[in-house]
Amino acid sequence: MKQITAFIHHVRSAAVFEALRDAGYKNITLFDVKGTLKALSESEQDYSAESGVVISEVRISLFCEDVDVDTVTGIIRKTGDIGTDISGWVYVSPIEQAIPIGGNKI
Repeated sequence: MKQITAFIHHVRSAAVFEALRDAGYKNITLFDVKGTLKALSESEQDYSAESGVVISEVRISLFCEDVDVDTVTGIIRKTGDIGTDISGWVYVSPIEQAIPIGGNKI
């Protein structure tokens, strides 16, 4: 099992979420975050005294089986692309164990 974490421009988050959902992936988590991807326009930029110029990004997180990694990352990369040199990042991490909460009692 793998954890897929992607950082994309805020403007592409709905499209990426819908594409993943339409492909049958569930339990997708979206977080509004601030980051340093290249801004699409000056209006997208904020200034932080600690960080300098930052923009609104979305961190998408989901878990999938190993055989689905290429499909999930492909959907995110295709749908999240905004046409700039780098439109975001996708990270793939191994999951050693996934334990449900509830269901069978110990």
